Amino acid sequence: MTAETETMGSSPESGRYPRERAVVILVTGPSGKVGSEAVRLLGEQQHAARALVRDRSRAPRGAADVAVGDFEQRATVDAAMREVDTVLLISAAVPEHEIAVIDAAVRQGVGHVVKITNHKATADSPVARRRDHARVEAHVRATGLDYTLLAPNFFLQNLFAFIPSIRESHSFVMCSGDGRLGMVDARDVAAAAATVAGAPAAHAGRSYLLTGPELVSYADVATALGTALGHEVEYRSVSPETHRAMLVDAGVPESAATSNVQAFGLVAEGDAAWLSGDAGRLIGRAPRSLREFVADHVSAFA
Repeated sequence: MTAETETMGSSPESGRYPRERAVVILVTGPSGKVGSEAVRLLGEQQHAARALVRDRSRAPRGAADVAVGDFEQRATVDAAMREVDTVLLISAAVPEHEIAVIDAAVRQGVGHVVKITNHKATADSPVARRRDHARVEAHVRATGLDYTLLAPNFFLQNLFAFIPSIRESHSFVMCSGDGRLGMVDARDVAAAAATVAGAPAAHAGRSYLLTGPELVSYADVATALGTALGHEVEYRSVSPETHRAMLVDAGVPESAATSNVQAFGLVAEGDAAWLSGDAGRLIGRAPRSLREFVADHVSAFA
C-alpha cells in the first residue's frame, strides 16, 4: 500500500494555523470509540490531529489530515509519522502493529507516545491481550521515548454488545458473577487522552488509571437499563465454558472468545473492582456514571 497524506481543509502553510508549525498528533485507531472522539476533541483544542487509517473512507470527521498506511509496510508508517510531535497509540493490542508504530516514531524523531493500555498488563498474565499490552509497554520504555500510559477499566460502550439480546429477550448473559467494575465511558477516556496528548511534557513517564465514579455489577447494569427502558432486563450469570460456547456460536473467533471469557471470568474474582480519581483530574470534571451513559444511549437498547 502506498502511503499518502491528505490535508482536510487548509494546510498549515495556508493560514489555518499560526506561522509557527502546529503541534501534530498522530492518532492510530481513529475510527474506534476512543480514537474518533479523541480526534474530535484535539481538533476543538486547535491541535493538528492526523488520523492513520488503512482505508480513507474510515477517517473520522475532525481530523486535520489523514495518513493512509499499513502497519505491516514500514514505508507507509514512516510517511505517516513525518513532522509528528506526539503519537496517540490506540489499537486492539496487536503487538506487532503497535511496535511498528513505536519504531517509526523513533526513526522519525517523534517526541512522545501516549499509549492506551490495560491496568493489569503483565508478562505473566493469564489473559493474552494483557500480555500483549505488557510487551508493547516494555518496548516503548526500551526505546527511550517519552511516554504516558492510560489504563482504562471496562468501557461502558462495551455494553452495546448486549443490544441484540436485550431487544430480543430482555436479558443478557455474562460469566462475571456478582463481580463489580469501575466502568468508564470511552468519551471520558478520549478526553483524558486528548488532554495528555495536547500537553505531553507534563505527563511524561506517568501512568493513569481511568475509571468511572462508581463500582457497578452487571446486575446493576440490568437494573439501570430496565428502569430507563420501562421493562425488566435480566442479567444471567453462566459458567465460563457456557459463555465461551455462546460466543463461538455467535461467530466470535475461538481465540478471541477464549481471551474475552478469561477477562470476564476474572471480573467475578474482583479483578475490575477498582476506582481511581485520575480521569476526573485529567478532564477537569466528574467522569460519566452508568446512569448518565444509559440516559445518553437508551434508544440504542430499545
